[in-house]
Amino acid sequence: MNLQTLSEWAAEGRVQELELLSLEGGFYLLRARLEQGMSTLLDARGEVLRLRSTSHVRELLCELPSLPCVLVQHVVHDEMCGMRDGPIEPLRLPFSLTPPW
Repeated sequence: MNLQTLSEWAAEGRVQELELLSLEGGFYLLRARLEQGMSTLLDARGEVLRLRSTSHVRELLCELPSLPCVLVQHVVHDEMCGMRDGPIEPLRLPFSLTPPW
């Protein structure tokens, strides 16, 4: 899905939620939750779009209608230390697409 497609789907009400994935290396990926599953935002070459900051995300999506968004951060420390039993769920925090200033 490219930005144009995301905009169209958001306007049509097809996007249930946006997920901003924080990845090692200091960049983010954006995924849209749709009824049929997840779709990742791609660039003009059809490759996964790497967003460099939360401000970059807000600037990129400023024209979209208001959508729920969560910042997803996988917690690797518990896996590395082996402190918890069972599956380890990623941290999911509400994220506002409205600039704080």
